Amino acid sequence: MRSSFAPWEDPAARPLVRFDGVSKAFGDTVAVTGVDLSIYEGEFFALLGPSGCGKTTLMRMLAGFETPDGGRLMLEGRDIQADPPHRRPVHMMFQAYALFPHLSVAQNIAFGLRRQGLPKAQIAARVEEMLALVKLEGLGKRRPDQLSGGQKQRVALARAIAPRPRILLLDEPMAALDKKLREETQFELMTLQQTLGMTFMIVTHDQDEAMVVAYRIAVMREGRIAQVGRPAEVYETPVDRYVAGFIGDVNLFEGKVAATNGPILRLQSDDGVFDAEGAAAVGDHVWLAVRPEKIAVYPEAPGGPRNLLAGKILDYGYLGDWTTYLVEIAPGRTIRAARANATRVVDRPLGCGDPVWLSFAPSSAVVLTK
Repeated sequence: MRSSFAPWEDPAARPLVRFDGVSKAFGDTVAVTGVDLSIYEGEFFALLGPSGCGKTTLMRMLAGFETPDGGRLMLEGRDIQADPPHRRPVHMMFQAYALFPHLSVAQNIAFGLRRQGLPKAQIAARVEEMLALVKLEGLGKRRPDQLSGGQKQRVALARAIAPRPRILLLDEPMAALDKKLREETQFELMTLQQTLGMTFMIVTHDQDEAMVVAYRIAVMREGRIAQVGRPAEVYETPVDRYVAGFIGDVNLFEGKVAATNGPILRLQSDDGVFDAEGAAAVGDHVWLAVRPEKIAVYPEAPGGPRNLLAGKILDYGYLGDWTTYLVEIAPGRTIRAARANATRVVDRPLGCGDPVWLSFAPSSAVVLTK
C-alpha cells in the first residue's frame, strides 16, 4: 500500500490540507515564512527539522491554536482560519500525553466522545474498539499512574483517534520512549494509520523516525520548507547541503567542475580529483555529497575503482549491523565511511592507526550547487 500511495503525483488530486503562502511571527521573531505545502487524504506526513525551525508552529496553526499572519490555510478547499479549534476536524496528540490522572483508561478514551454527545452504548463500544486497536484490552479500568510509558502513549493515541477526526497531529509522540520501544512503536503507528486510513501529520526532529513512518517528509529550515519528498528521495537526492547534512551523515567534497563528459563531470578539489554523475557546467562551484555507506574501505590499494583516497583510521565505532570509520585523508580533514557487518566478526580487521584506501562510484555522489 505504501509503495502505491502517491496522490501528490496526480494533477487531478485535491489536497486535504493546503498551506498557501502561510507566514507567522511572534513579535520580532519570524517563525514561518511563505510556506506552500499540500497534504493528502490518507497520508502519513512528517514535518522534520531542528528546534526553532517552525514545524510546531505549522502544526499549531492547523490545529487552530495559532493564527497565520499571512497566507491561507485550507481544508478541503475551504479557508479554516476563522474556525476555532473545537470546530476543526483535527485532533492533536501532545508529547506529554496530557492524560487525566483522576480518570481511568476507558474514561480518558471516552472524554472526546462524551463531548460529542454520543449515546452511552456507542461510547462504550467505541472505547472497546479503541482498546483493541491499540492493544490495551483488559486495561480499561486502570489509572494512568498504573501504566508504563508506552501504555500511556497508547491511551493518549486512542483518545485522540476515538472521535474519528479527519487529521491526527502528532507532536514528537515518541520522544519520551526508550530506543527499542520507540522503534517498535513506529511500526505500530504505521500499521494503525493504514488500518484507519486517517491522515496523520507528525512533527519530529528525529530523522530516523520521519524516514520510517512517513509517506513524505518536509524538511524545514528557519521557517521555510527546504525540501519535500519521499524518504528515499530526500535521502538519496537532497536539494542542498543543509538537507544532505540534516538527513543522516554525509561527506562533502568542495571544488570546481574541471571537465564534463556526457552525464559525468570531473571535480577538481583540495581533496583530489573526483568523477560524479550530475548536471553542472565547466567552472561551476559545486559540492559532491557522498553518504558514508557509499564509500568502500580497503586495507590495501585496490586496482580499478575510481575516486580513490588514501587515509588513516582515527577512530571507529562498532554498531552491530554497521562499523563506522573516521578516516583522516589530510591533516585536519576527515571522512566518514561505513561497512555493513554482513558476517559475524569477533576481531575487527581494521583499527585505529591502520592505513586504508577509500573509494566511491561516480553514481554514489550527489552534485549540489548550494
